[in-house]
Amino acid sequence: MTTVTTTRGRAPHAGQRVHATGAALGTAPVAMILLHGRGATARDILMLAGAFEREDVSYLAPQAAGHQWYPLRFVEPTARNEPALSAALAVVDDLVADVAAAGVPPERTVVLGFSQGACLATEYAARRPRRYGGIVGLSGGLIGSDAEVTAHAGDLAGTPVILGCSDVDSHIPLTRVKATSKVLAGLGADVDETIYPGMGHGIVEDEVRRVRALLDALARTA
Repeated sequence: MTTVTTTRGRAPHAGQRVHATGAALGTAPVAMILLHGRGATARDILMLAGAFEREDVSYLAPQAAGHQWYPLRFVEPTARNEPALSAALAVVDDLVADVAAAGVPPERTVVLGFSQGACLATEYAARRPRRYGGIVGLSGGLIGSDAEVTAHAGDLAGTPVILGCSDVDSHIPLTRVKATSKVLAGLGADVDETIYPGMGHGIVEDEVRRVRALLDALARTA
């Protein structure tokens, strides 16, 4: 059995606790990395695992230093959120590598985030394009200025991407969600975007159902 208990990488996020539930690494056919939002905790986002009803999946949730992955709004130029942003992306990259070393390749690893975590998940996919088991952005979008979000290149090779957001989310501009869909689709992802009228800044059952279906499909092919 393989265990991952702390984050690697660089300050400020190196050495933070990685919480886990579900199947043990080394035995699971599918893994999910869950990224919490600003002001929340890894334990908070890990509670989603029970709703996915897949005990054979290994769920890992790293804690951000100071309960935030980067200090400013995600639509600010990326330089203004450094060095925390690069450190946060390194945490995700190292965890994907750790999971692969334990026997679950990126093609069967899902990176899911909510709010600031969703921004980090989609940004990670755009900066490290390759085939993943899935990328899930719940109430989030690509990080940076409008010019920066379009400046990505590479091939996500058909990676399933689930995006969900309110049309009136006070934290997430709808235009950024639409731009994220367009950019990730342009990188070769299979994007499933749903905009929920009047929904607040949260997670709804339909999003849980879509993620559960993604995990079910991955498990069938593992």
